[in-house]
Amino acid sequence: MRKPADMPGPTPDPAAALAEAGRAHVPVLLEPLLAAVAPVSGVWLDGTFGAGGYARALLEAGAERVIAIDRDRQALERARAWAGLYADRLVLLEGRFSQLDTLARAAGAEPLSGVVLDIGVSSMQIDEAERGFSFLRDGPLDMRMGGEGPSAADIVASADERELADILFQYGEERASRRIARAILAARSSAPIETTARLAEVIAAALPPARPGEAHPATRSFQALRIAVNDELAELVAGLLAAETALAPGGMLAVVTFHSLEDRIVKRFFQARAGEAPRASRHAPDAPAARPVLERVTRRAITADAEEVSRNPRARSARLRVARRLEGPAPALAPAALGLPRLARGEVR
Repeated sequence: MRKPADMPGPTPDPAAALAEAGRAHVPVLLEPLLAAVAPVSGVWLDGTFGAGGYARALLEAGAERVIAIDRDRQALERARAWAGLYADRLVLLEGRFSQLDTLARAAGAEPLSGVVLDIGVSSMQIDEAERGFSFLRDGPLDMRMGGEGPSAADIVASADERELADILFQYGEERASRRIARAILAARSSAPIETTARLAEVIAAALPPARPGEAHPATRSFQALRIAVNDELAELVAGLLAAETALAPGGMLAVVTFHSLEDRIVKRFFQARAGEAPRASRHAPDAPAARPVLERVTRRAITADAEEVSRNPRARSARLRVARRLEGPAPALAPAALGLPRLARGEVR
């Protein structure tokens, strides 16, 4: 007779795993997104799969197939417990959404009927202390979405004061960036900064205490380091360019962002591709209008209503913009025209 430790575990229940995934992560602005892109049909690509909320909703709304991409291998591994319920209608691929056109082509799915991008860190990643994304949960100072490349601890340990200050200011819009950079260099000279709690303490000590209702003093700095570690803004621009390459005429591009840097880039990209880019100066002569390759479906960003925010506080800062692909090839686009910070401009394809 085998010992209990040698006994096989219970067979995973895909339906139960799917229900658990739905409880673990509620995608923001889902209903407005589905309304803006309706009717849903054809092959879609979810470039930021996460817990699969958008992918499942697209399949249930009428998509024939969804190509699901994530650079986080753990997210894809969790989904394998329930993905079989959709058979070959759901295809899981590891990769970056900046490569979505190449990945879609390799999967035989190009041109696409639609692309959905939910930009930034997922709630699952924030909740896992060992991933090092949040100062609310002490863990190793990592922040890598895909596990490759330098970690946040590496940047904090090796960057000089000017480099750190530039990261904090340009990616976190942190006004006290130089003061915080100096504090980090002073602290690391006595002991390495290797955990989220230690970095948060160093930053908080360098700034005045937060007033009631204000965010934690380390919020902007953690955002900035996460963006730098994962090259998120350059990834966003490359992903937008890849999406318009992969979309069929009439295909829909829906992008959800969570802070002003991301939303500004998406807004300016949609304006530029719709031939509506504003003049650099009101005194400058009108430039020849670029031939539009996108049509803006949402003229303004869609935000969550009070009911959704009450159910899901993460939705408070979310912004949704949707555009429709038009006929014709897309012209070249300078990253600087999108408000991409100088630190990221050299990485855009």
